[in-house]
Order: sequence, then C-alpha cells, then structure tokens
Amino acid sequence: MAIQTIGIISKPRKQDLIGVVPGLLRWIRDKGLQTVMDRETASAVDEKLRAELPAAVISRSDIGGRCDLVVVLGGDGTLLAAARNVHSFNVPLLAVNLGSLGFLTAVTVGEMFNCLELVLSGSHKIDSRRMMDIRLERGGNALGSYTALNDAVLNKGAISRISDFETYVDGHFLTLYKSDGLIVSTPTGSTAYSLAAHGPIVYPSVEAILVTPICPHTLTHRPLILPGDAEISIIVRTEAESVFLTVDGQVGLALRQDDRVVCSLSASRVNLVSPPQKEFFQVLRHKLHWGER
Repeated sequence: MAIQTIGIISKPRKQDLIGVVPGLLRWIRDKGLQTVMDRETASAVDEKLRAELPAAVISRSDIGGRCDLVVVLGGDGTLLAAARNVHSFNVPLLAVNLGSLGFLTAVTVGEMFNCLELVLSGSHKIDSRRMMDIRLERGGNALGSYTALNDAVLNKGAISRISDFETYVDGHFLTLYKSDGLIVSTPTGSTAYSLAAHGPIVYPSVEAILVTPICPHTLTHRPLILPGDAEISIIVRTEAESVFLTVDGQVGLALRQDDRVVCSLSASRVNLVSPPQKEFFQVLRHKLHWGER
C-alpha cells in the first residue's frame, strides 16, 4: 500500500521532541506526503513552524484511521499506549526510541529516516505482534474491557500481605496462587515485568500466553507457558480494595474480592516496522546484555 499520510504520536517531553519533530515534519513535506499528529507532538512545534509545515492535530484515538503509517517518538511506554490506540486500524508503527531502555522501540533517531525510506520503497519488514484482551467481571456482570500489548498485572496495594488468586485455564481449575501478584502476558510482554519476576523469554511470534506469579508463597508455583488459544480466568480471593489490575503498566483500577479477570490473546495484532539487521536475539544481547552477566 502506498504511503500518503504519516501520523506522529509522541512522548510528552517537549525538549526531546524539539530536536526531532521539526526535521521529521520537513522530511515528510519534502516527500510530498501529509502529516497528522497528536496534541503532545503539536506542543513541541512553535507557531512559526506550524505555519511553515501545516499538519492536522487530532486525538490519538483517531490517528490510526487517518494515516498509512504511524511514527511513534518516545520509549516503550509511548509505544504501548500507541498500540492500544491504533491496533484496530491495522496501520504499521515505526517506533523511534527517545527513552532509556527502548526494548520495543529499537530504532534510534539516527536510523529513523533510513527506516522511513525503506517503508516508502516497500522494502521494509513487519514484525506482527499479538495483543491480549482483558475483561473485568464483577458480580457476574462485565465491568470493563481492555487490550494490552504486554501484560495484565494483578498485584497488592500498599499493605504488605499475601494475596490469593484462584486461577482457571479454559474453565478448568489450575491452582490457588498465594503471592504478591500475578502477571498474565503476551510473548511480547515476556521481556517486561514477567522477566523481572523470573518468567521465561518467549520468542514474539510464538502463539502462547504466560502466567507468572510475583513472589509466590509456594516455591513450586513456577511461571507457566500456555497455548495461544487458552483463556485465563483469575478470581480475586482476598479482601476488598487491596488488589489492583494494571494494563500495560498504564491503565489501572482497584479490584474487589471475588472480581474476575479474564485474559486471552486477541485477534488484533500490532504491526511494527522492524529495523534492518536487528533481529530479536540481537536486541536481547544489546538491550538486556543477554548472556553477559
């Protein structure tokens, strides 16, 4: 598909954006393309530049339907937020790292224009990642639904106590986890919070869903890899208002006793533009110093 309009979603840190956005806008204009951007990006563009390089300013939730490619400027958190906003539009994302670790945002600012040229010529590669659907039920009624690229995390509140998570797989009882929390993650999320909780690294294209307990009270409760079509159902069996559900580390809400959280891989995918000559294991070695310590 020919690229006619490029969208920009960015991290709201103005100083970082000032060094990148003007040059990107000029490059897009010089290619004869149109630009749409979110309000965070617009905040880094002064009025003079806005007049020289006009671009539509719209909400993040609308950008996916107005462009053929989205450039995400920021860190992994910015990409996670962008993925939740645009995944239903099936538009590719080019994630450019302005953060610190940048495991998912593996393209550097210096590599950005080369990657854009590859996209325009159609010679780029796409890394397609499955997302996860999360449903919250209370009293048998649906209370909310969410989509995550990385994970859903149930963890305790401020009071230091063990929580109980009654867990089922496809309706069959799995176990009662007694732990500080429980992480359900996609293969993409296996290198995020799950990894910090001693979960396994799973290759992103594997059709699987992971369950990783956080500091389990029972030593035999180890991380679990399940088939990609499995449905994980978790019932909170602990006191009210002491457990929180967090989606991709960004969307959170307090849970009550007997609330049910249901997780399964989504039909939706996020299509990431893969930087040239940076395959998954190379990123592991470079970003996580894999095998060096």
